[in-house]
Amino acid sequence: MYSKLPNLVIGFHGCDRLSVEKVLYKNEKMHESVNDYDWLGHGVYFWEQNYDRALDWAASQLKIKTPAVIGAVIDLGRCLNLFDKHYIDVVKKQYETLKDRYEFIRKELPRNKNVGNNTDLLLRNLDCTVIESLHEDLKITREPEYDSVRGMFFEGKEIYPGSGFRSNTHVQICVRNPNCIKGLFLPKASVEEWSIP
Repeated sequence: MYSKLPNLVIGFHGCDRLSVEKVLYKNEKMHESVNDYDWLGHGVYFWEQNYDRALDWAASQLKIKTPAVIGAVIDLGRCLNLFDKHYIDVVKKQYETLKDRYEFIRKELPRNKNVGNNTDLLLRNLDCTVIESLHEDLKITREPEYDSVRGMFFEGKEIYPGSGFRSNTHVQICVRNPNCIKGLFLPKASVEEWSIP
């Protein structure tokens, strides 16, 4: 009863400058990620309220020549909100169901993996499989599907010795239902002589 997130959020999508032009000026669709290792399943990814992190991510991608960011106004709709115990329990139960299915067919579940010396489990094959299987089961049972998935990720190095805070911690949103994206914009610089409300 209390799990609906009522507000619109601002999200930022890191990409190439050419993608910004295609989406904003030629009305092309945003790129939906459908990798086996996507952290929150398949959909269009946004960094919630975090322009700088979106730009940093775009700059870190070798295939991106000119890093840029698209801003979006997002209504999360029916959100699989992994800040909420109810939805955490839904995903946990889905994992148990999936584990039983894999055991029945004698197949090993995918695993989340590190990349190189990184310990942040950047390849989330298991998480993606669990979330995608949840979406598939909802289709089969004709229950309402989730429009978006929202999660927090503690990533990066300690910001100081012994810190519980990490340099790349962020909230990420995966939008599955494109109708949740209410508007797109080119982020602008702030006006320096004014405070930011």
